[in-house]
Amino acid sequence: MKTFKDLEFKPHSNMDGIMSRIEFENGYGASIVKGEYTYGGKDGLYELAVLNNNGDLIYDTPVTDDVEGYLSEEQVTDLLIKIQQL
Repeated sequence: MKTFKDLEFKPHSNMDGIMSRIEFENGYGASIVKGEYTYGGKDGLYELAVLNNNGDLIYDTPVTDDVEGYLSEEQVTDLLIKIQQL
């Protein structure tokens, strides 16, 4: 299973912050960001969105029906594992 440690962060192209995208064998993926305007970014926390096989945000999975914010590295790992289990 992929975890937070497998993420490769790059500077975010639209804001002062960082971002990572990861794809899984089941066709799902995740976008993880941290920056001044993300949910929790000012507190050093992360925001995660579930992606479909086209790389688009989706809001209808058993994992979440929205963007998840205010996440620690451990909480990001927990969500990444749940996405991989879909």
